[in-house]
Formats: sequence, C-alpha cells, structure tokens
Amino acid sequence: MINILKKIRNLAVVSLLIPAIGFSKEVDEKYKDEVRIGYQKYGTLILLKASGELEKRLDPLGVKVTWSEFPAGPQLLEGLNVGGVDFGTTGETPPIFAQAANAKIKYIGYEPPAPRGEAIVVQSNSSIKKVADLKGKKVVLNKGSNVHYLLVRALENAGLKYSDVETVFLAPADARAAFERGSVDAWVIWDPFLAAAETSIGAKVIQDGTNTVNNHQFYLAEEGYASKRPDVVAIIFDELKKVNDWAVTKPKEVANSLAPLTGLDVVTLEKALERGGYGINYLNEKVIAEQQKIADTFYDLKLIPKKLDIKSVVWIPEQKNK
Repeated sequence: MINILKKIRNLAVVSLLIPAIGFSKEVDEKYKDEVRIGYQKYGTLILLKASGELEKRLDPLGVKVTWSEFPAGPQLLEGLNVGGVDFGTTGETPPIFAQAANAKIKYIGYEPPAPRGEAIVVQSNSSIKKVADLKGKKVVLNKGSNVHYLLVRALENAGLKYSDVETVFLAPADARAAFERGSVDAWVIWDPFLAAAETSIGAKVIQDGTNTVNNHQFYLAEEGYASKRPDVVAIIFDELKKVNDWAVTKPKEVANSLAPLTGLDVVTLEKALERGGYGINYLNEKVIAEQQKIADTFYDLKLIPKKLDIKSVVWIPEQKNK
C-alpha cells in the first residue's frame, strides 16, 4: 500500500506513455483468461483499479483484468446478468432485485454497516422537517438501489405506507437535476452523491440510516465465473482487503487519491469516507438473515415478483479451495 498513492498520481501519465498502435493485440495474446470487473464512481474497487495491484497478482496466472464503470448498483448487476461483468460491488438492495430477475449471482463478501452513508435529503429552505412530512410528496431515488430499502423503512418508522409517497425513479445524476429544479420534494441518495449534495448545494438530511438500516456494501460474482475461477475470486477478495486497510489507516491520503478519479473535491470525499464501513469479510449467518429480511420486505410490498432464498446464492469460502 505504500506505493499506491504514487501509482495513482502517475496513472494518467503512464497511460500516455503506452504506445496505442499494436499494444492491445500484444497484451491480449499473452493472457489465457479474463476477469471483467464492474465498479462505481466511489468505493474500494476504484482504489483497487487505480493501484494496479490486482493486475500484478493475476498476471502470472495469465488472467487479464478489464474494468467497466457503472452509474449505480442496479445497472452494474444488469451488466453481470447479461454476461458483461464477472465481479462487482453494490449496496444491499440491487442483488435482491437481480436475484428476483433470475440473475446468476453469488454473494462473495460484505463491508460492515455504514448507516450514515445514505439519507433522505430536502432543499435547505424546504418546509419538510421530518419523514412524516413526506406524505403526499414526490421522492426521487434510483429504483432497486440500496436507498430503496432506506425509504421503505423510514416511512414505516414514521407511521406511513410506501404508497403514501409518490416515488420517482431516476439515476443519481438525473435525480440531482430534478432535486435542484424543485421537480421533486425529497431525494434518497448515497455517498459520495450525498456528501456532494450537502457540501455543494446545501441539501438538508431529514433521515439517514441510523437505527433504520445497515447499508451494507456487497461484493458479488457471476455464478459461472465464481465456479470456474474460485482462485481468481479469492485473489480479488484478498486485494480488496488490503486496499480497505489503506482506507482505514490513511483516509486523508485516500481522499486526495480519489479526487482526480471521481471529479469530487477532497472535502466532499473526506465527509463520505468518514461515514464508510470498513473491514471486508465473507458473509455470515447474521448478514445473510439481514439480507433475507430486506428480500421478504420487498416481496410483501410486491416490489419483487417472488420470495427469495438469499442463502442459496452465497458463495461458501471453502469452495475457493475445491
């Protein structure tokens, strides 16, 4: 991890030094296999991508690493479902919608709760002061994202039904535009978009996930790939743990490294990082039960078409040695 910051800063320069003509063909011919990783604008995977450490580990195995950016978890898991991604990361809710749509996924690992990393926000001058005030209001969110469950639980805790609000489903960039225009009354969003809304447009939090949801981050693999290359999955997991440790011990350094990669300022990133959950692990019975509760809730609300068995799509660590 000592050299990661230097590598990240030099990433753009290094890319300019690579001869464009003929290089791709030369590299492709040396690899026997490939792992395609989906990542989002923020999080541990983008740090792993920038560090180049995963490529170092997989190169001797003849495995090429290909990275693809997605705007949010639902889109990433759709990429996994259609065969464009082998491994990726999302919040709690996207895997449930994906499993309900018969996507061939396997939960690989999770990060501890980060309840403050997602929230329901309103404009700074809004008359809405609490969740109960959302009755009859328009609330924008990314359908099937981790904040979908936050909205459900927050409304329930406030004595409201999910049907008591008018949901508008938009991806983060479009949701922010609608929020700033005043086309919607509230926005349910996660970090770093949440931190950016607070620091740049003065969005006011009326409810975060504290005492409401866990907001776990999950790492998932396509079922066939996890079965075919458990060794690669285990290596990815190992490298993620190393990068995660860096985020815990040197958050300011991480914020400075993320800034050029995300286009966000350091103050916003430090705010988001401070609310994160750190310490990647394989799933345990408690986390599986919590995820099952979310799935059951969405089924009861008819947001998904069938009951799910979360445990049936959890990758058992021992399988990596079979």
